[in-house]
Amino acid sequence: MKNRVKLGVNIDHGATLRQARYRDVCANSKIVVEPDILELARLAQKGGADSITAHLREDRRHMTDADLFNLRENISVPLNMEMACAEGVLKVALKVRPDYACLVPENRLEVTTEGGLDVVLHRAKVSETVSALSDIGVVCSLFIDPDFKQIEAAKEIGSPVIELHTGAYANAWGNPKKFEEEFLRIKNAVEFARSIGLTVNAGHGLNYVNVSKIVALGGFNELNIGHTIVSQALVCGFEEAVRRMKELLK
Repeated sequence: MKNRVKLGVNIDHGATLRQARYRDVCANSKIVVEPDILELARLAQKGGADSITAHLREDRRHMTDADLFNLRENISVPLNMEMACAEGVLKVALKVRPDYACLVPENRLEVTTEGGLDVVLHRAKVSETVSALSDIGVVCSLFIDPDFKQIEAAKEIGSPVIELHTGAYANAWGNPKKFEEEFLRIKNAVEFARSIGLTVNAGHGLNYVNVSKIVALGGFNELNIGHTIVSQALVCGFEEAVRRMKELLK
């Protein structure tokens, strides 16, 4: 029997909606601030989420330091903190002590993460960050493109987990030739990564239409999915949106 693929629910886009109106509201304000990030996390748990992902960006454009501490103290599933290899964010992570930390690249002009971390180019910095987090028991993951050189570099610096960037696969939907090429890249990458002892997650652009083909590959530990769940939640509610995605992962 194949291992069950876990679902990590990324709630960043809920925070994006909150910040669109309440970015400057003081913490002790009596104003009703919504959506409530902790409530979203709890609804995700009820819907079957195996972990909650929150990306603390350097510019704090959606998630805040307080959000990470609040989630860490009040959710009952593992907290996966997405973060850049930046000193200021690392200091927060060392205090929050999330269960997992997924190291990602950041571009101040991007709306959302657009590509994988270049571990080969930034080997020293990534290695330092992995070491600092590993020393306090945080399980590190590197968000990388499905590229053998990047996978090898992740293994060499001691990251036990990688998360394959599935954005190119998702964006190729509607172009059968390109879509199959990107799917094969992911297939080959997950097989290679597992062959050298890495745990493999995946995420970015996965939705209710394209996720089943990835699940059918096998070999994945967890899929981290956010935008499509938040979007579907506008129609059917957050808990139900998570539950529907969870069903697709079975």
